[in-house]
Amino acid sequence: MKQQRIELQFDSLTSSNWQQFETLMGEKGGCGHCWCMFFRLPYKNFQENKPDGNKKMMKELVNKSQPQGLIASLNKQPVGWIALAPREDYMKLENSRVFKRIDDKPVWSITCFFIKKEFRRMGLSQQLIKGAVDFAKKKRIKTLEAYPAIPYNEKVPHAFLWVGVLSSFVKNGFKIVQQHSKSRAMVRIDL
Repeated sequence: MKQQRIELQFDSLTSSNWQQFETLMGEKGGCGHCWCMFFRLPYKNFQENKPDGNKKMMKELVNKSQPQGLIASLNKQPVGWIALAPREDYMKLENSRVFKRIDDKPVWSITCFFIKKEFRRMGLSQQLIKGAVDFAKKKRIKTLEAYPAIPYNEKVPHAFLWVGVLSSFVKNGFKIVQQHSKSRAMVRIDL
């Protein structure tokens, strides 16, 4: 069955549209009070900041106009999120043995997705990736990198797919540049 394409509008997260981000993330801050801070903090700090500290830290970053990601809207209602920022902003990536840097190129990383429950399984993650690629081209970002899951079967719980799915990245022109396990890969696209 072919999925119907939904026309999304993409906007960078700023202090002026913070309310949309809050609405999209809901009371739980996306997933488990994350507020998209998981890759930015040491695990202990991330856990200690729950439930409200991660939200406060994200708001502070947004208020400083630091890039965080894109909100996807349908009819002015937020339906999706893709985190996108310079790789060095993500402490967990910079300190990762599995996803360590492979060269000294300036890279922006796509670290996570959040799609409103009623809009899941509609192909929005592919559109979010395309929106991130289009954003990167406009901003003259040369390389995008991501760390998607490789699902082991068709019924993988959504909680395990917050980093995106490999096939969605491949359909948007990304290539595997490193793979240390059968369930995760590092992918890139040069723009």
